[in-house]
Amino acid sequence: MKVYSFEKLDCWQQARKLAVWTYKITKAYPDEEKFGLVSQMRRAVVSIASNIAEGTSRKTKKDQANFSTIAYSSTIELLNDLIISNDLYFIKEKTYLEGRELIEKQTLLIAGLRKSQQ
Repeated sequence: MKVYSFEKLDCWQQARKLAVWTYKITKAYPDEEKFGLVSQMRRAVVSIASNIAEGTSRKTKKDQANFSTIAYSSTIELLNDLIISNDLYFIKEKTYLEGRELIEKQTLLIAGLRKSQQ
């Protein structure tokens, strides 16, 4: 089986872990948030990994960096949603802090990838 270049990136592998983590924690959110915050967080987190992957298929460094920028923005969107989730007591403080650590690692990896693309 062919392994694509994005699958080898630490940045994409971390994004995949962040996606799984987000899906797991949002399972416990209130039912009325299924089409609200839960949907928003899940779309944002999948967008992170998807844009990293799609960026690797682009030919120019400028195009690649653009997709990394979008992935970074989606990571910040996820952080915003996590903060609001904490404010609304949908998650415990421990979960919130764990999420912040994962997001911080993700943003550092994306920033490094983007720097290599510029």
